[in-house]
Amino acid sequence: MRILLTSSEAVPFAKVGGLADVVGSLPKALRKQDVDARVIIPGYGHIDHLKYNISHLFKFDFYHRQGKTEINLYTCIYDDVPFYLVQAWPYFGQEGDVYTEWTWDMERFIFFNQAVMGTIWELNQRLDWFPDVLHVNDWHTSLLPFLVGMQRHEAPWSDLATVISIHNIAYQGNHAGWFMFQAGVDNRFQPDLIYQNLTDNLLGIGIAYSDMVSTVSPRYADEIKYPYAGYELAGLIQTRVPDLQGILNGLDTDLWNPETDPKLVENFNVDNFETKRPVNKRHLQSFARLPIRQDVPIIGIVSRLATQKGFDLALPALRNVLSSRDVQFVVLGTGEKDLEYAFWRLDNDFPDKARAFLQFDAALAQQVYAGCDIFLMPSHFEPCGMGQMMAMRYGALPLVRETGGLADTVDNYDNGDGEFGTGFVFQWQQASAVEGTLHWALDTYRDRPDVWRKMQIRGMSKDFSWVKSANEYLAMYQRAKNKLM
Repeated sequence: MRILLTSSEAVPFAKVGGLADVVGSLPKALRKQDVDARVIIPGYGHIDHLKYNISHLFKFDFYHRQGKTEINLYTCIYDDVPFYLVQAWPYFGQEGDVYTEWTWDMERFIFFNQAVMGTIWELNQRLDWFPDVLHVNDWHTSLLPFLVGMQRHEAPWSDLATVISIHNIAYQGNHAGWFMFQAGVDNRFQPDLIYQNLTDNLLGIGIAYSDMVSTVSPRYADEIKYPYAGYELAGLIQTRVPDLQGILNGLDTDLWNPETDPKLVENFNVDNFETKRPVNKRHLQSFARLPIRQDVPIIGIVSRLATQKGFDLALPALRNVLSSRDVQFVVLGTGEKDLEYAFWRLDNDFPDKARAFLQFDAALAQQVYAGCDIFLMPSHFEPCGMGQMMAMRYGALPLVRETGGLADTVDNYDNGDGEFGTGFVFQWQQASAVEGTLHWALDTYRDRPDVWRKMQIRGMSKDFSWVKSANEYLAMYQRAKNKLM
């Protein structure tokens, strides 16, 4: 089977969030199962062509409503996966960031959808390669199922199945009507889109026209059927329930491996972590200029600092806990300015207990996973989440809210002898719930070290690899193909 994944992000070339990790890792897992999986993304200006041995493949003229644009297609092989990068002035090729301002992103990503159609055609003509399934991701590429549908009256488009993955339904690419009109995109007459006034919503268009719809965790697939999580697209999701599937994201276990991770000062595994992991904790404390004490638990956060992540709940809870308990706290991330300021205040108000690194630092992120004891993810909603899985793999116990992928991956401590559980889970979206659960986790760390060790072993031993998820994607691809027969 030939699969073409397309996205606005893919590791290692362009990463803003977890979307990039999925699109970078899933095709690698698929190819290990003899699937011809390839990826096409925009060729952003900041991508280092020399570093990744990227070469020019071919160019072609693409005609559209606003004129003629020369498209240059570049390619490379990374981790055995063929990647294609689309450059076309002025849309892609000179920018320093993945995303810019809203109006320009609307125009350039609608163009990218059209350019992918042209590129698929050229790949077929020049290399005799045409996908069986086109797998699009989030709103940036969700116009493609509609564009494919408009060509299904003729071969080879009639045999091309489409699948859309929703990584975060809160970002929809709505109010895109004028931009689609400018680009010459045909009107959308799908009844559910018209009835629910969604003909100008890019993600909605992708959901309506795809052969199959997936989300990045089973729990999130259930949650988005209702307005509290699905927003204005909940009704549309309800119409696609027979074709909706939640598939949990996997981890690239070759990359995220504490036994081989070069960013750690001491590597460890599930058999020797009791003696070797503390070296990483001491290093984290030293780097954060905190007292080096093995007996003091460290609460860690590595995240985009956004309200969605529940930090409005966590901040008052952390302030109370830091005031009343013998505990340390380290946060790494950037995001909303009011949250950055609030974490900076914690750093300043508790200089011997808290440290805020308001930056992006991939190496420090690994060291936080490997050095903290409690990893805090109090999200209001979380489609899947990768941080809690990385934390468990690196020996930290996650403290999470029961939502989305967090509920699917973290088993709540049984508050007994530790025969069940990999972390601490709360339900209510209240600061008091975060604070109470933090006290529960801190008491367990202090009073029940054997229980803590059991949960660490269980978390480090959980299989978060892509093998199972890749098989589920393969089955979904086949269901999409079967719908065309």
